[in-house]
Amino acid sequence: MKLRATLAVIAALIAAPVAAEDAIIGLYKTQPGDDGNYSHVEIYACEAAICGVIRKAFDASGAEIESSNIGKRMIWDMESDGGGNYSGGKIWAPDRDKVYRSKMELSGSALEVSGCVFGICRAQNWTRVN
Repeated sequence: MKLRATLAVIAALIAAPVAAEDAIIGLYKTQPGDDGNYSHVEIYACEAAICGVIRKAFDASGAEIESSNIGKRMIWDMESDGGGNYSGGKIWAPDRDKVYRSKMELSGSALEVSGCVFGICRAQNWTRVN
């Protein structure tokens, strides 16, 4: 009986990070960049981390546009810290063509994404599309 309880606790501890990662999985609308355009980014589990790829691009009026950025990786190596917090990864900002050390915080359907490079930091609030 004690062995079963111990195994149940171990299974719950192993499953907890997977459940936390699953919460962030989905499609998010970014805020407009410096050029006024925004994207839909698909966030998904990639090996032991979280990644994101640009799936659609839109101009400032909300019209879908063709872009060479579609299909490009925007987030990689992000790891769950628990409680909706993620860190340790990188994010590419297409409007500035820069890669930032990044962190993310998920709260409901809102995802706060922030990052810094050479002491210059920026942040955006993304919203879940689905």
